[in-house]
Amino acid sequence: MLNDELNERERNILRYIIQQFISTASPVGSRNITKKYQLGFSPATVRNIMSDLEDSGYIGHPHTSAGRIPTDKGYRFYVDTLMDVQELMSSEKGLINKELEINLSETAELLNITSSLLSRITKQLACVTYPKIDSGVLEKIQIVGLTSTRILVVITIKSGFAQTITLEFSSDIKNSLLESVQRLLNERLSGLTLSEIRNTFSERFKDVEDDQKHIIRVFIDSADKIFKDTKQTDKLVITGTKNIIKQPEFDDAQKFQGIIELIEDKDFIIHILEKSNELPSEKVFVSIGSENKHQDLNEYSFVSKEYKLGDISGTLGIIGPKRMEYSKVVAIVDYMAKMLSEVLTNNNSK
Repeated sequence: MLNDELNERERNILRYIIQQFISTASPVGSRNITKKYQLGFSPATVRNIMSDLEDSGYIGHPHTSAGRIPTDKGYRFYVDTLMDVQELMSSEKGLINKELEINLSETAELLNITSSLLSRITKQLACVTYPKIDSGVLEKIQIVGLTSTRILVVITIKSGFAQTITLEFSSDIKNSLLESVQRLLNERLSGLTLSEIRNTFSERFKDVEDDQKHIIRVFIDSADKIFKDTKQTDKLVITGTKNIIKQPEFDDAQKFQGIIELIEDKDFIIHILEKSNELPSEKVFVSIGSENKHQDLNEYSFVSKEYKLGDISGTLGIIGPKRMEYSKVVAIVDYMAKMLSEVLTNNNSK
């Protein structure tokens, strides 16, 4: 039985099994389906349909239970074909808008609020990555003398983000020379992306004057550090541990330990979240169970979406048991990504 060969009855039964399992966390039997939904046919007919769905891999039969539960294939078919994305209630939109539209000058504070709010509404683990500035366009470079041999370099990109790095010299540097180097750097680099700068920095400064060479040499040697994102694991906000561990899946001590270990592996979470960047920016990314390509994640789903600030982007999303309310979670992730993009853009234009 191929996906497009599921008839209307089979699609309805699969939809009801998944919705019921999401709601109760208990295996779903044929009698339960016929009692809850007005199907117009007998439990025996439902059992036959469920047997066919099981043979085709859409549902499974856990242990000795008489009921069935969705498989990863079943969830995927549900998300792609059967699910109707919920319209958020006006009260939910109002809460999101109110909390995100607070006039915050610090992006870090806004992203923390976003992650906390996302977890509170979905009752799942929420994650937000800082925008990756690699594709950001350089607006200006500022050089601040700290001591006679140490300088602070401030990189500002057009989206409003900035990062700093301290450079050390082996001999004293005159402030007047720093000013001339700052002018030179801005003349030749402003308007380029950080990745372009890293890849071409040495070539662009072959012909500098003798008195500037010592400083420019340090910039050449440090270009990969200056014009690159700071360590990405420092730029991930995770909230909602207390929310997710209330899910019945985590009554099992082994699964509880597993989610704690997952939370601690920030590099891996970033890797999963950034898969959403492979989709068109208007799409919500959903990765289910074994699709995550890591055995430790077989019991989890990820729902994420890219948010944008000019020409740079980050990702927000949730991690939770496969038995999650996808129709609502997808709607919330989608709306919050759009709102965060809007608020960041408005803040940056002030």
